[in-house]
Amino acid sequence: MPIPLATMILALLGQPQSGPTTIFASRVLDGRGGQIRNATVVVDRGRILRVEPFKVDRPTFDFTGGTVLPGLIDAHVHLTAYVNRKGRMHTPEDGDSPAQASYSAAANAYRTLIAGFTTVASIGSDDDRDLRDWIAAGLVPGPRVLTSLEPITDSDLDPTRLREEVRRRVDAGANLIKVFASKSIRDGGAQTMSLEQLQAVCGEAKARGVPAVAHAHSTESMAAAARAGCHQIEHGIFADQAVLDLMVEQGTYFGPQCSLIFRNYLDNRSRFEGLGNFTASGFAAMERAIPLALGVTRSAAAKPGLKLIYGTDAVAGAHGSNADDLVCRVRQAGQRPMDAIVAATSRNAEALGIGKETGALAPGLAADLIAVVGNPLDDITSLRRVALVMRNGVVYRHDPSGAPPR
Repeated sequence: MPIPLATMILALLGQPQSGPTTIFASRVLDGRGGQIRNATVVVDRGRILRVEPFKVDRPTFDFTGGTVLPGLIDAHVHLTAYVNRKGRMHTPEDGDSPAQASYSAAANAYRTLIAGFTTVASIGSDDDRDLRDWIAAGLVPGPRVLTSLEPITDSDLDPTRLREEVRRRVDAGANLIKVFASKSIRDGGAQTMSLEQLQAVCGEAKARGVPAVAHAHSTESMAAAARAGCHQIEHGIFADQAVLDLMVEQGTYFGPQCSLIFRNYLDNRSRFEGLGNFTASGFAAMERAIPLALGVTRSAAAKPGLKLIYGTDAVAGAHGSNADDLVCRVRQAGQRPMDAIVAATSRNAEALGIGKETGALAPGLAADLIAVVGNPLDDITSLRRVALVMRNGVVYRHDPSGAPPR
């Protein structure tokens, strides 16, 4: 959906508040499992000062009947993936100029921000680095971005070369490392990297102080990634109880997808068909994956001690719909609403190594917060009705109706 130019200009400028800002709501969720009724969040100079358990006189923003909570975090997106003007997923061969690709990535970042996601991990492209830096400099409106740069995919590399690849990415500015431990689900999801190779990647990442994220679908690839000390495993379509137990034992963070990624591909097939492994067999594999993904999400949500995080794998066409998987987790996979919100706020921040900066409503943390119409603990779809978006104390969206952006 096109973003009006006036809206883009407003977002580029932001709306910094002069003096302390007070945000009242009928309920405030702290992102760590706590809630306060009829409370006010006080913000100053981009930081949370305190949360008052009452309504202050004449608050700057009044969300009576609504809920304030930390800005949501999506631990797995692809901001530079977009649908071009021909209605197809962008590829380097489609004729789009670098400027067109940059504008499209910036639009994806903006859509994500005003949908209530104030931080994302964009894992899969060197182009994420410039987008991250332009947003951090205040030149482009968007969420805080962490990036892996290009993923490590070459399973022919020996451990020495793999460690070199990790160092090269970290030196180039990667916030985390992404490694493919298995094939795509469209190619069956079988293991591609050995335990020794994964130990090299994940061990070197840990030595360099960045998280290592393993793309893994099969139980064998997930088990190898967990045993190799990989910080986080994404997808896990074929996860069973044994591998969930192993992740608990190893303290591995796990980010399964509930539905958004598959529905985006299958409901918009014409955008992707014929590109790479987006073949008839690839689409059939994704159809088969939908009930498996739902089942894994349900099992993971019910697993005591599992560090369940939240990432959608949002790609071309899905940016701005990031909350859909939270709805799926609660309504279809049976996760408790508060647990889903904690996964998408403080636990994601912890997994990404930014828990001392964001992910909760607590004194001293960045003023990354949102207000939504209604109560997401009663109706998780409230997270789609975003009335306020604040990042680092700057307001990027204020619409008390919570209507979807146009």
